[in-house]
Amino acid sequence: MRVGILGCGYVGLELARQLRDTHDVVGMRRSEAGLEAVEAAGAKPIQGDLTDPESLSALPSLDAVVFAASSGGRGADAAERVYVDGLRTVIETLGERSDPPERLVYTSSTGVYGDHDGDWVDESTPLSPTTDKTQVLAEAERLARERTADYGISGGVARFAGLYGPDRYRLNRYLDGPVTDGYLNMIHRDDAAGVVRFMLTTATESEVLVAVDDEPVDKWAFADWLADECGVESPPKRTKEERLEDDSLSEAARRRILTSKRCSNDRVRELGYSFSYPTYREGYQAAVDAYRAAD
Repeated sequence: MRVGILGCGYVGLELARQLRDTHDVVGMRRSEAGLEAVEAAGAKPIQGDLTDPESLSALPSLDAVVFAASSGGRGADAAERVYVDGLRTVIETLGERSDPPERLVYTSSTGVYGDHDGDWVDESTPLSPTTDKTQVLAEAERLARERTADYGISGGVARFAGLYGPDRYRLNRYLDGPVTDGYLNMIHRDDAAGVVRFMLTTATESEVLVAVDDEPVDKWAFADWLADECGVESPPKRTKEERLEDDSLSEAARRRILTSKRCSNDRVRELGYSFSYPTYREGYQAAVDAYRAAD
C-alpha cells in the first residue's frame, strides 16, 4: 500500500517509521528542515502546501491518505485555513484524479466533545465544541466523512487526546506547579500513530475512533505520581475557581479550564488495537528515568 502522510510532523513521522518496512510511504511538509525529518523517518519527502492544488500535483498515486497537518498552535483563522480549506483542497484535488485514494484518515482532537462535567465520552457521544478552534475541527471531521464519500473515498477520523512523548513530556509544568485540577486525557505519540496505522491496515477505514489511553487521570493525582517517581516534593495545587481569578485569561482559555470529560478507548480496544503505553505510568517512564539520571 502506498500511503501519503500530509503534514508529516510529530505523529506523522512516527507513523512513517511504523509503516516504512511494509508499505511505500510519502511524507509532505512545507519546510526544507521538515523534508529532512521525513527522509530520516524512512519516507519519500515531498515539499508542498496542502491548501495549494498545484503543490498536491507532486504527490504520486496513493492508496491511502493521512491528513495530519498542524496549524502551529495558532488561532481559529489559521486552523480553518489548514483543517477546513486544506482538507477540502486535498479531498477534491486527489478525488478528481483518475485513480483517487481508497481511504483517508483525518487526525482530529477530543476537544470536539466540549464539556461533560467529568462524565465519560466515546464515539457515540454527540459533538459539542466550545471554542472557535474546536468548531473548526468539528467541521473538518464532517468534510473527512462526507466530502470524501462524494469521490468514493472511505473517510475515517482519529480523535487524539492530549499528545505526549519524546520532546513533549511536560515534566516541569507538573513538577513545578501550580497544577490546576481537572482530568487529563492523554495518548503517547507512538500509540497515536499506532491507532492511525491500525485504521489503515484493518477494516476500520470508515470508523471514527477515540485515540486515548486506558486511564484518564486527575491532574493533581498525576502531578503527585510524577513528583513521587522523580523523588521531589509534590507541587502546589489550585482549584479551577482559583485559576479563573486571573483577569488576564482569554475567553478561550477560560473555556478550556472549565471543560472536563473522561475519554473512553473501549471501541479501539474492542477492535483489537494493543497499546504500547496503556497508561501514563508506562508512557512517562522514559522521562522520569532521564530526570533522575540528570539529577
